[in-house]
Amino acid sequence: MAEFATVLLVVGVLAAVLTCLVWLGSRVRRRGVGGDVMGPFDEIWHPTAHRSRAEIQVHEERVVPLPSAEGPPGAAEPE
Repeated sequence: MAEFATVLLVVGVLAAVLTCLVWLGSRVRRRGVGGDVMGPFDEIWHPTAHRSRAEIQVHEERVVPLPSAEGPPGAAEPE
């Protein structure tokens, strides 16, 4: 019986760790902080991914917001 309890405990701990990793992965993807954490590892083992992520980040910083369809704030309505 003790062997069964040990196996059950190991499987339970493994399931808890995997569940936490899935949750952490989804949180990182939603918040977009994965690049900061994984950047050095990508640069070492997958340089093309690191370069493309850097290009995407530069492009996002350069994007100019589009003007509103209503025109500038405080503008009079056309007649």
